[in-house]
Amino acid sequence: MGTLIRNSNPAFLGIDIGSTTVKAVVLDGTDNLLWKRYQRHNAKQPELVLSFLQAIEAAFPDRPFRIFCTGNGGRTIAPLVQGIHIQEVNAVTYAVERMYPNAGSVVELGGQDSKVIIWKTDSTGRKSTISYMNDKCASGTGATIDKIFSKIDIDHGTAAAIRLRNQTVHHVAAKCGVFAETDVVGLLKAGVDKEEIVVSLCTAIVKQNLEVLLHGNVLKDDVLLLGGPHTLLKVLADIWQRAIPETWEIHGFKPRTIAPTNEQIYVPEDAEYFAAMGAVLFGRENADLVSQTLDSPSHLTKLYAGTSELREYIGEGRLRQLEASGAVRKGLVNSDEEVEGFAAEFAVPSFQPPPIPTGTR
Repeated sequence: MGTLIRNSNPAFLGIDIGSTTVKAVVLDGTDNLLWKRYQRHNAKQPELVLSFLQAIEAAFPDRPFRIFCTGNGGRTIAPLVQGIHIQEVNAVTYAVERMYPNAGSVVELGGQDSKVIIWKTDSTGRKSTISYMNDKCASGTGATIDKIFSKIDIDHGTAAAIRLRNQTVHHVAAKCGVFAETDVVGLLKAGVDKEEIVVSLCTAIVKQNLEVLLHGNVLKDDVLLLGGPHTLLKVLADIWQRAIPETWEIHGFKPRTIAPTNEQIYVPEDAEYFAAMGAVLFGRENADLVSQTLDSPSHLTKLYAGTSELREYIGEGRLRQLEASGAVRKGLVNSDEEVEGFAAEFAVPSFQPPPIPTGTR
């Protein structure tokens, strides 16, 4: 695409390029949400970002943009689209503080990571945050859910309709995706109902994140449940609403207000887009801080100029980077002739029995 015509106030594009999905939003100067999209990239992050940009250009043909990227693919793709990369915990934290200032904590489940953010207030009234992130293992994340759903042959639409009732909860070891899969296969062979397996898996994921991510802290109300899995699977919220009050009772924690549990622990609107929206809000309103991470502060005022660099990266640039890093290497041989020559040179000689003269032993 060529350079866009610049004849109106700029809009702001936030792109969250995650391990399994890409989420994008377009905000105007007063933070109105003009456009949004959420889609799996199937290991083709740049290609899906290109598709999103083409859709946005078509929807806003004469509007200039400034772009902010986040997520594990954001650092690579940001410079290719004249964008600024924002660290995802900062993006999520800022979005929550702007849109839900009374929030006490956040649990976000992604495709292959999970994170917890907790707000604390000291004796002077000054607020601060502590955050923990599991980005080294996919256990307790959307990837585990996807793999198990494939194993038990249940589609996401069917799973999305499941709610927590009085189903029997079976043991599933969610601390490792492989262990979880092994337990689920055993349940499947034993004839356990698929709905019970889904509830058991989601219960294990909730307990896994409570045990691993909190580090002895308490999730304070209001608790926002963010990310694609929370948005798509209502049963996860049901289980959090049962499990978190149990931890409050154990720790002697009293919520700030008396309200129904589903008003203290809930999935907010557009929960899957918080990182994308937060990238815009944080980047736009913290220019001095962001500029410290850039080679040139002028990048902050760069406008989106089309997809030519991204296209070049998809076509050739990505392969050049892999070759330069040594990730792409030549094979041991380059032709069938080399294979035949190698086989001939190192072939084991056929056995020739020694001659035995007549009359000898």
